[in-house]
Amino acid sequence: MPIFDYEFIVEAPRRAVVDFHHDTSVLKQLMPPPIMAQIHNFEPLGEGSKANFTLWFGFVPVHWKVIHNDVDDDGFTDTQIRGPLKRWKHTHRFTPLGDSRTKVSEHIEYDYKNGFWGLAGRLLFSKPALYFLFTARKILTKRQIRMSSLENEK
Repeated sequence: MPIFDYEFIVEAPRRAVVDFHHDTSVLKQLMPPPIMAQIHNFEPLGEGSKANFTLWFGFVPVHWKVIHNDVDDDGFTDTQIRGPLKRWKHTHRFTPLGDSRTKVSEHIEYDYKNGFWGLAGRLLFSKPALYFLFTARKILTKRQIRMSSLENEK
């Protein structure tokens, strides 16, 4: 089973990083072009909360339904209930590195389906594709948290 790990540092306190990730609208802000997120239903992030959304890879819609577990200030896990992969378990961890720096760790365990979705999954969710996605998410996360911090200072 493939595993993907990614880490980056945000120049912000853990509380700001946690609050940012607990905002259910953030999914749309973290998608780099040409990927867009369409939210159908996203319960407030909490233990057992569910999200139903479509990721658009250009003109290709990919429907997902996930459940959230292990939700606390250290992070959370979203696990695919229904979607393009045979298995998808994505754990987010937020580790304080002092008062104003936070390490964000992403750990994904996934596996591909057979048939058409297996081929599509291997293209859309290959390690290079995930690396591109999470590098973009790193940049977007840092930018959004920095912008939010500047707005709070006003």
